[in-house]
Amino acid sequence: MPARTAPARVPALAIPAISLPDDVRRRLKDLERDSLTEKECVKEKLNLLHEFLQTEIKNQLCDLETKLHKEELSEEGYLAKVKSLLNKDLSLENGAHTVSRETNGHLENGSQGSRADRRVKMSEPNAPKSGSKPRGPRRSKSDSETKAEASSSPMVTRRTTRQTTITSHFTKGSVYNEWIVTFSWCMAFGLLPLPLRPFLFLFPQVQPPKCNECGQFLDDVDLKYEQHPSDALEEPQMLTNEKLSIFDENGSGFGSYEDLPQHKLTYFSVYCKRGHLCPIDTGLIEKNVELLFSGTAKPIYEDNPSLEGGVNGKNLGPINEWWITGFDGGEKALIGFSTSFAEYILMEPSPEYAPIFGLMQEKIYISKIVVEFLQGNPDATYEDLINKIETTVPPSTINLNRFTEDSLLRHAQFVVSQVESYDDAKDSDEQPIFLTPCMRDLIKLAGVTLGQRRAERRQTIRHPAKEKDKGPTKATTTKLVYQIFDTFFAEQIEKDDREDKENAFKRRRCGVCEVCQQPECGKCKACKDMVKFGGSGRSKQACLKRRCPNMAMKEADDDEEVDDDIPEVPSPKKMHQGKKKKQNKDRISWVGEAVKKSYYRQVCIDAETLEVGDCVSVIPDDSSKPLYLARVTALWEDNGNGQMFHAHWFCAGTDTVLGATSDPLELFLVDECEDMQLSYIHSKVKVIHKAPSENWAMEGGMDPESMLPGDHDDGKTYFYQFWYDQDYARFESPPKTQPTEDNKFKFCASCARLAEMRQKEIPRALEQLVDLDSKILYSSATKNGILYRVGDGVYLLPEAFTFNIKLSSPVKRPKKEPVDEDLYPEHYRKYSDYIKGSNLDAPEPYRIGRIKEIFCAKKTNGKPNESDIKIRLNKFYRPENTHKSTSASYHADINLLYWSDEEAVVDFQAVQGRCTVEYGEDLPECLQEYSEGGPDRFYFLEAYNAKTKSFEDPPNHARSPGNKGKGKGKGKGKTKSQASEPSEPETAIKLPKLRTLDVFSGCGGLSEGFHQAGVSETLWAIEMWDPAAQAFRLNNPRSTVFTEDCNVLLKLVMAGEKTNSRGQRLPQKGDVEMLCGGPPCQGFSGMNRFNSRTYSKFKNSLVVSFLSYCDYYRPRFFLLENVRNFVSFKRSMVLKLTLRCLVCMGYQCTFGVLQAGQYGVAQTRRRAIILAAAPGEKLPLFPEPLHVFAPRACQLSVAVDDKKFVSNITRLSSGPFRTITVRDTMSDLPEIRNGASAQEISYNGEPQSWFQRQLRGSHYQPILRDHICKDMSALVAARMRHIPLAPGSDWRDLPNIEVQLTDGTLAKKLRYTYHDKKNGRSSSGALRGVCSCVEGKACDPSARQFNTLIPWCLPHTGNRHNHWAGLYGRLEWDGFFSTTVTNPEPMGKQGRVLHPEQHRVVSVRECARSQGFPDTYRLFGNILDRHRQVGNAVPPPLAKAIGLEIKLCMLAKARESASAKAKEEVAAKD
Repeated sequence: MPARTAPARVPALAIPAISLPDDVRRRLKDLERDSLTEKECVKEKLNLLHEFLQTEIKNQLCDLETKLHKEELSEEGYLAKVKSLLNKDLSLENGAHTVSRETNGHLENGSQGSRADRRVKMSEPNAPKSGSKPRGPRRSKSDSETKAEASSSPMVTRRTTRQTTITSHFTKGSVYNEWIVTFSWCMAFGLLPLPLRPFLFLFPQVQPPKCNECGQFLDDVDLKYEQHPSDALEEPQMLTNEKLSIFDENGSGFGSYEDLPQHKLTYFSVYCKRGHLCPIDTGLIEKNVELLFSGTAKPIYEDNPSLEGGVNGKNLGPINEWWITGFDGGEKALIGFSTSFAEYILMEPSPEYAPIFGLMQEKIYISKIVVEFLQGNPDATYEDLINKIETTVPPSTINLNRFTEDSLLRHAQFVVSQVESYDDAKDSDEQPIFLTPCMRDLIKLAGVTLGQRRAERRQTIRHPAKEKDKGPTKATTTKLVYQIFDTFFAEQIEKDDREDKENAFKRRRCGVCEVCQQPECGKCKACKDMVKFGGSGRSKQACLKRRCPNMAMKEADDDEEVDDDIPEVPSPKKMHQGKKKKQNKDRISWVGEAVKKSYYRQVCIDAETLEVGDCVSVIPDDSSKPLYLARVTALWEDNGNGQMFHAHWFCAGTDTVLGATSDPLELFLVDECEDMQLSYIHSKVKVIHKAPSENWAMEGGMDPESMLPGDHDDGKTYFYQFWYDQDYARFESPPKTQPTEDNKFKFCASCARLAEMRQKEIPRALEQLVDLDSKILYSSATKNGILYRVGDGVYLLPEAFTFNIKLSSPVKRPKKEPVDEDLYPEHYRKYSDYIKGSNLDAPEPYRIGRIKEIFCAKKTNGKPNESDIKIRLNKFYRPENTHKSTSASYHADINLLYWSDEEAVVDFQAVQGRCTVEYGEDLPECLQEYSEGGPDRFYFLEAYNAKTKSFEDPPNHARSPGNKGKGKGKGKGKTKSQASEPSEPETAIKLPKLRTLDVFSGCGGLSEGFHQAGVSETLWAIEMWDPAAQAFRLNNPRSTVFTEDCNVLLKLVMAGEKTNSRGQRLPQKGDVEMLCGGPPCQGFSGMNRFNSRTYSKFKNSLVVSFLSYCDYYRPRFFLLENVRNFVSFKRSMVLKLTLRCLVCMGYQCTFGVLQAGQYGVAQTRRRAIILAAAPGEKLPLFPEPLHVFAPRACQLSVAVDDKKFVSNITRLSSGPFRTITVRDTMSDLPEIRNGASAQEISYNGEPQSWFQRQLRGSHYQPILRDHICKDMSALVAARMRHIPLAPGSDWRDLPNIEVQLTDGTLAKKLRYTYHDKKNGRSSSGALRGVCSCVEGKACDPSARQFNTLIPWCLPHTGNRHNHWAGLYGRLEWDGFFSTTVTNPEPMGKQGRVLHPEQHRVVSVRECARSQGFPDTYRLFGNILDRHRQVGNAVPPPLAKAIGLEIKLCMLAKARESASAKAKEEVAAKD
């Protein structure tokens, strides 16, 4: 058995000596020679040596200074003790400086002083000093610890021979503390022995010392002490001074003994009992910390802030409360204190206190800016608020050059409390402004605690009373639109209102915040209605003072979230035919003779005669459901089922996307039919087809006609206008399919249409060429209505074939290297590899091939297997498919291919569409004209040999496509496409451009895209915001731009006016052929459902005005563009009402969500689009995607009433072209710096990518405009400089260091002083929390830190908000932009706004390019105006794609008209 050994000991570690810099040593020597007083000499030494002193010495010096200020120590005694401390801690001999220190009692040689000695030193601070070192840092101890130490023996106990574990040494008490400090020093200098490093978790990080009173760090270089003049008086003596008397000997001016006297206070300072200057607004007073103050008191009527005429006071207080009375008629906030003796109105602070008081003035003024801004801008974004803050000039009373975002975040808690106080004064049914988008973002970003009620404190700024909201301004509406919104839907709103009032506050309580926990006030309107307060109890509303702000925030956020994971809900069949209904022979009898065996023309049911073509109501299986309605299309006798009829169903409006907003008498045709037993028929009904009148276009704005002519309110008469597609929510004119004479008695339009669709979808081989032994060759094949010939180019999915060259694996991010967690303390948050804005998961574009053979293999009987059609094709390489990989595609044209003699055999079913591939040298026009001449056009100039990895001249057979058809189909794969069949070139029919009115035009992105498509000419535009209107004028000089309220203009036109007040000609009825615009949704976009107030706002919103424009002008085509959530606002009620209006007008219409990134921009931007076409026109399809894009950004389905709707788009997993990247967008732009402001500079280089060549244009343009960027504050600029250039870098990669800023100030290191329960400690044992909330406690206001390189607010709230991934993020060269915003802010909603390589935010021109604007496009106004114009615009490439679809519809109609005219001419000749 091994012998027992002595207890394990950690060896004493020598602390390295610290040498003073040469200049400090020289200065110390100079001090000895200078003729300074003893006091001046000590002061200079302290200044020089402060940063080299031990923390414990600093604490003792701090205690001495406090005693000096409290006059507990004479100045001579203070100087003697300071000199003694300095001499003991620092050996100042011949300028040398070495450190020989004791670490909690351990000397350098490893010996340990007795605990009794140390206790004597602590208890007798005035005792003569021995050779040992002073005591360690002061610590607050629990009573048990103090008692344990006091009772311990002064003698060193005899060691036991028993072996102990290392953890047994770490019991509470001084030994534990000694170990902690020792290990802290070891860790700091990297001297911890290897065997002990696994035990790091046992040693909590030693916190820097804090003041027990005010909680400030004692090692903070900015910590200051109070000072007051020698003649300063205590408060009672000061208040009795005759200088402060405001009444004469007769007592005039005396109010009441109950009122505290009021005085002015100037040259003031506020401090804690230890003398530290501290702010009054960080919650110390609320925590009952005694704060005293000093200053010069003056009479209340005195306005002069000088010291003259005042009485000096010291140790006044303590302060009971502080309050804000408002503003002095200008910019200065009036702030006061209350003590037990008097109230003081503050004037000027002392020079020492001025920086602290300046911050208070700053936050009060910022809160004033925010409240006033939100009063007029309830729908402002966080970026808009930052813009307002940064563009407001600070008042002269605040010693500040500019407000920054950091200013707002620093004071967020106070600002939000002021906003809450403002909301308390509003009507109960008004939307609180703290729920506005910008305030919600601020609350989340800054980690604001909501629901803090301090009724006893007078801290609310008294803002000017806002006039009672008189409701929204009246929208100008046509009578039809007015009727829909004021009549058809009024009952539904009242119903929802009642439900909301009954359920409003039952679910809105978090139970945690102070608001929830306080009792009912008994005074508000809701309380007075409660039974316990003597009311009726009818309203069932909770106390208005207990409305939980946390739940209100959650509901507002939930309403804005879009659930992209929508389950498929199959459309149920009308009837379940599994159960047959028993026939009643007496009830049903045939009328007339049978036609063609068992078919009949008429039947008698319950003495009522029905014939083929009549409409009936049908009894449902579920008796709780309403009767179904159908048209009888056939009657027959079936041996097994008896008397039958074929039902072509009508769809009720409630079963469409319109839901409850639909007209209860309106039905819709659908492609749904069913065989039914006649016994299911309930009765005969009348369904009238309401066709548009011949003068429909000129009837806009008139009194709407009754939908049913005559008196048909009998419950059995209905009408229909449209055919409805249940998958795509498309309302279209009914198809013109007529029965022949032979099948009149059994013709079903639904069956005919569905059969035609099925026939088109079936792949068929056509025109047999050669019959070989094993297969038969064909010259063409058809699928989905598209004809493919030998020699055609075709699209296939990426997995259809591979290439004969081994492609380099997709770019993967390098493995994460371990980082120094002490230097980069937030890097641990980057555990996810996903980076928003990355193209790593973007799919490959289509494979492209040229059909060489179309064939079917023979069956064993020698006949072709026509169900299995194959095609042999030649592969085309894209530049990125060659050995040059992805880099080759960057410089090449996006539609460039390389011929290859490699072949592949694929299933014809795998073909996704048809494209055109031509040899460039054989083209009659230049490559650019060819490429722009139509969709799906590619070219090649060379062939690629994968074996030799070389580029060669293409062979002759590649240049001669052979038997190729002339068709240029789009290859959509949908039978409903108006352009799916082969057709003649568009140039055969010349289309006139649509005369267009662009409402809410902005700078003109929508019109620009339509112009590029060649579909329209914008003759009129309406834009109220002048900078955007000016930009529109610059780019559209021939357009008339109205800078007026659209409601005013419509009112003028409807009144018959020809011009406006400025003499501009107004468009008249019949002038406008296309109406487009994106109406703002202010006032009603928040909250989950309408109530009477928000519905009133919607009735008078710009959406309703825009619909009235449509009704009045009745254009051929209508387009409404809006944010993705437009289709979800108010449980999709905004969408439903918009479609309801269009249907009522007689418009064919549909809606969908498009992703701009799929149409050729390096940006994710989902937009809701509503399209409408007049009667007689063809309703456009949504354009098929042109570019592949990140799948996460392409969730485009929409759920309305739990049903999933998609658009007609079929390219769901790939597309013709690769994605456009940030590199494609802006790599050619010259380098600029933060704040660059030169409006025009030169390009300094040629375009490098296809996209850049497109945006620069074909004409030489040497001048680059608007390559300017925002000038960020010095702190933000420093943060941007320290964000690494690696892809995916953001704020989590910032180092925690001190940085000298360009404005001369110093950015501090962020202190981590709390244990983060969720994230634990770093690998070095360091803490990770910056606020007490990470320990499960309430937020500590004193924990807030500012002016740090790592923004304190981000780690504070990061655990709750996905670690704020992307804030201060750099764009990735091979990635894409987040949605381009109106104001690029590193901590805004789209925080990834830093240039990939330059230390700045993106420029205006870079943002414009991300939207797809040509470089020649002009913007107007200051830099923020230009950013806003770009951010609010529709990307022109997206608008162009929609415009081309509209153009195809116009072309199809023109062809039909030409064909009909030709038939008439032939008929006339006959």
